[in-house]
Amino acid sequence: MDAPEDDDKTRTRLLDAAEELFYAHGIHAVGMDRIRTASKVPLKRLYRLFPAKDLLVAAYLERRAGRWASSLRQAVAARPSDPLPAVFDWLAEWSSEPGFRGCGFLNAWGELGSGPAVVLEVVRRHRAELRSVLAEVVGPDPHSPELADQLLILFEGATAVAALSPGPEPARRAGEMAELLWKG
Repeated sequence: MDAPEDDDKTRTRLLDAAEELFYAHGIHAVGMDRIRTASKVPLKRLYRLFPAKDLLVAAYLERRAGRWASSLRQAVAARPSDPLPAVFDWLAEWSSEPGFRGCGFLNAWGELGSGPAVVLEVVRRHRAELRSVLAEVVGPDPHSPELADQLLILFEGATAVAALSPGPEPARRAGEMAELLWKG
């Protein structure tokens, strides 16, 4: 008889299924039973690990945020003499991937509005992390806070436009505007 799978492996299977389904179809359109079916995790075990759908959504977004920020920071670190174009080149590449549906965090915010708090807190932390990366890119200039805010708007706007029309063009155009602001 096979030993039962440990909770970490089961959690990973659940999060893999949740990420694929929530990102592709939306949070409201995907129920726990569909995640159970996709992950092949018994419903009782699913609810033991994630007693509420909100907790599963928050965990999916938290895991996604870690990978996302790490990937963006690596892209910037790989081009220390050209960090701002690296940000928007990274965005252009990401928005050209098959199955791109925009930002999972903006999508979650748009679907869930002002609640549940556990999910929205993850979305807010992710946005703060993105702003932090942009602030690091522009450096310690006295205008850095305002510039980081402006770049955040360009980045998020390009992401939203690319969700409607996937491909690199929105990121490239936003990158051009970002360069003008930075050199401004």
